[in-house]
Amino acid sequence: MNQDAQDMDFSFVLASSVHDMKNSLGMLLNTLSDVMAHYPPQNDAHAKSYAVLEYEAARINSELIQLLSLYRMEKDQIRVHIDECVVGDMLSEQIARNHGLLQTRMIALTLECDEFLVGYFDSDLVGGVINNILVNCARYSKNKLKISAQKTDEGVCITIEDDGPGYPDDMLNASTFAETRISFANGRPHLGLMFANKIALMHKNKSHQGFIRLSNDSVLGGGCFKLFLP
Repeated sequence: MNQDAQDMDFSFVLASSVHDMKNSLGMLLNTLSDVMAHYPPQNDAHAKSYAVLEYEAARINSELIQLLSLYRMEKDQIRVHIDECVVGDMLSEQIARNHGLLQTRMIALTLECDEFLVGYFDSDLVGGVINNILVNCARYSKNKLKISAQKTDEGVCITIEDDGPGYPDDMLNASTFAETRISFANGRPHLGLMFANKIALMHKNKSHQGFIRLSNDSVLGGGCFKLFLP
């Protein structure tokens, strides 16, 4: 077997393993949710332990989904299915998906979006991006999150703001997230932002293309993530 075939087989094995792990973690999260419902925390220490368990499981599950999606993108197995979507409905779905996590971490989330705002995008892929950012924000926020969406000259802009410490300089400086600027050497590959950037770039409308933008200009005093969809 030549080297190319070995690499291809190994990447397939890795992708299959990631898929199995993702399914197992999904079952673990559901079981954890049931346990917390039947055995609610009795004190702050219990609540903190539940919050850590739920966050870490959700974070790993999210990263496995991103890894699998990136593999499929590399193999040209993912297609963007553009459709007219009600932005508020998509955002509400992702908020509901993370309700338990936000609740156990005592984070108050507000949503500002016109109920009639529509956009043209792949709701599954974009929903995955929003979910990942919410999971990450649940870790770094103190107790507040804000999601908003509006129509701009550059398309629909979805903004997620927190009251945490803000994005570090290396993430702000790599805001274009070209693959050549993603470093695995320091143990911080910013996988979620690479995934978000790839999904944004897959959305095109004539000469316009989607993109993401990071800053520390949050109205809540922390980080600010923006996703633009043409």
